[in-house]
Parts: sequence; C-alpha cells; structure tokens
Amino acid sequence: MIIYDSVCATFRNENSKRSLVNIMSVSQLANSIAESPTLKLNEEARVLKEKGEAVIHLGAGEPKNKAPLSAILGAAAKLNTADVKYTPTDGIPSLKKAIIKYTEENYDRIVAPENVIVSAGAKQSVYNILYSIINPQDEVIILAPYWVSYPEMVRMVYGVPVIATPEDGGFYPRMEDVMKAVSSYTKAIIVNSPNNPSGVIYPEEFIAELVEFCEKKDIYVIMDDIYHKLVFDGKKAPSAYKYTKKDVESTHVIVVNGVSKLYGMTGFRIGWAIANRKLTQIMTNVQSQITSCTAVLLQAAAEGALTGLQSAVESLRMTLENNRNVMLEELRSFDGVKTVKPDGTYYCLPDFSAYSRNSVALSEMLLKKALIVTVPGKEFGMEGHLRLSYAGSLKDVTEGVARIKWALDPNSPKEIYIGERKLVRDWL
Repeated sequence: MIIYDSVCATFRNENSKRSLVNIMSVSQLANSIAESPTLKLNEEARVLKEKGEAVIHLGAGEPKNKAPLSAILGAAAKLNTADVKYTPTDGIPSLKKAIIKYTEENYDRIVAPENVIVSAGAKQSVYNILYSIINPQDEVIILAPYWVSYPEMVRMVYGVPVIATPEDGGFYPRMEDVMKAVSSYTKAIIVNSPNNPSGVIYPEEFIAELVEFCEKKDIYVIMDDIYHKLVFDGKKAPSAYKYTKKDVESTHVIVVNGVSKLYGMTGFRIGWAIANRKLTQIMTNVQSQITSCTAVLLQAAAEGALTGLQSAVESLRMTLENNRNVMLEELRSFDGVKTVKPDGTYYCLPDFSAYSRNSVALSEMLLKKALIVTVPGKEFGMEGHLRLSYAGSLKDVTEGVARIKWALDPNSPKEIYIGERKLVRDWL
C-alpha cells in the first residue's frame, strides 16, 4: 500500500510537471523570433537614466523635435468632440485623401482610396504586406545593410529571408548581388532608400534596373520610403514608380511610408501602404482581424501633419543635416574609423573593425565603460560596424563621439568627465 501510494504520488507529480510545461510552452515560431535590438537598447538606456546615470543615446531612431502644431491641433479637435470610436479598418477617408494628395505631389502618381491602407506605423504596413503575399518557404530578398526587423518579419510569416550583401563590402547593392540571390522561390525584394542604417541613397540606375527586372519576373518590390524626404546635400531619393510603365493596379511596386520619421512623430504610430486594390483589400482583411483599426485620434494627428504647413519637415531635415556634418567631423579625428557619408536618414554606420570585429561586444563595452548607447552592426548584416544616430542634440553627438574615442583610442586623453564623475581609462 505504501509502495502504491508512493507510485501514485510520483505519477501525480510527473503529470503536474507535464501540465505546467504544456501551460508554459510557446510556439516554435514565436520562440525563434529575436528581440528587437533597438527597442532593447532603448529600454536599457531608459533604465540607466532613471538611475541617474549620464547616458548618451546614439542608438535612437527618433529626433528631439516636437510634433507639428497642425498634428496636435488635429488630434485635439477630434478629442474635443468626445466622438472617439472605431474607424474603417483601412483608415478614415480624410486621412486617405491627404495620403493620396501626398502621393500625387511627391511621387507623381495618382491613386484611389482603394489603393491605400493606413496601419499602426510603417512597421505594421510592411508586416501586412508580407503576411498577404508570402506562402511558406517563399523567399524575400533583403539588401544589406538592412533594418533589423525585416528578416524577423519574413520569418514570422513562414517565409525565408535571403540576404543580398554587396560583394565589395560596401553599402550600395548591385544588380549582380541581387541576381545571385534570386531563385524560383523569390516572391519579393525589400528596398529601403535612404537606407537605415547606412544613410546612403541607392543610385537611380540601380532602382530603375531593379524595377524593370522585378516587373518582368513578377517579383514584388516593397519600397520602404519612410526616410525619403529626409535627405541632404540637395539630393533626392529616386521613386520606384518613376521606372515602371505599369499603373498602380498592375505594377509589382508597393510603397510604404508614414509620419514617424518625416515629422518626428514616432509615438503616433501611423503608416500606410499603397498597392493594387486586390492586395489592399487582402491587407485590410488581415488588419481587421488583428488591430481592427488605428486610433482615430492618431489618424487625425497624421492628417493634420500632412495637410498643415510643411516647414516642420524642412526644419527637421536641416537639423539632421547639420548634426550629420558635426558627427562626420568628429569621426574624422578618430584614427582607424572609416565612415561613408550618409545621404539622409538619422544614422551613419562607421566601420570600427580596426578596434573590434565583434560589434556586439564592442557595443556592450561602450555602454558599460562610457555610458554610450550604440547599435551593433551585426544586427544590420554589417559586422564590425556600429550604427550611430545623429537625431539627438549636438551636445549628444559631440560628447558621444568623444566618449567613444576615449574608450577606444589609446592616443586620446586617459581622463574624461562623464556627468559629474571623473573617469580614468585603464584598459588600453
């Protein structure tokens, strides 16, 4: 009897363990998705600042500007009505009208309301597209260096990310690199120009050749144009629409944009996609089952930004260009660091491989020793590099690079003040 009770107790314990395992288990797909490194770094920086540490955040993908007044007034006017309810899944008509006007003015392309879907940021727009066009094992070509979320998004819809890395190790893809990556399973190519993380604008010749090739091969070209007006030195990011002879209903070009980067409205989470009517309807069906719609107050703010005075965009662009110039000047005095001049965006991607080829370890060391947040190049498909943001203040830019130099360059002074503390370098 004692033995029987013991066996039963053991059986019950084992069943309890199994039940606990089953309750706590997650899907293999979800478990395989990596944490966003940029959001992780944002959180680490926030925690350190709350502890009173003098952290400088050179990893941030958002500027210090205030949202345009027209955006705030648009949201406030809607809030004052107290009529805050569901909206159509694909966006309120007035915002879609503003997006249509924006597309005509900036892309020279006339689209219909049925070609536009508004989502919770350009990130959701890209995900909606991938969810709607990718079957299991379909391949999506991603041009390196790439935004960290692209490969994970492809995996989340059971697709296969295929990285096309420039053979010369640079930031400008060539058609030869793309052609090597194309297979019979290729369904789409994601293009982000101006590029996050490098800041470069892809040449017109490349965009033209890529669009022509994809139209012939029935491959989607997903243009992530979120930075397309934040460009410097009088340059302009070429539009993929310019190089297709097909109309919006028959082209394989899909355009993604939003207010997050253009107006520095990152917290409003409003983006959009422009595609043929059939695909837009499919994306609308998908979105209706996930988020129903984006918040009407935020849509009203986006509409206000798009229809209001556009001086805020030029002001932000000029600030970023000036900050870029200062960061480049500071980096030039840094022995062994090679930097490709960014044509736009918030970022540059210097090569620190003279100091370490392990960008993750290097980024962690800089945070620990110098309280500087950077993003490892490995996350963008460029090991040995660090992404540095110049979207913050000029003080952040100058002091941030000075701290990096202090931590890495043996020829720099051994002593530095970080906050109110005097630190002495003793590891070089």
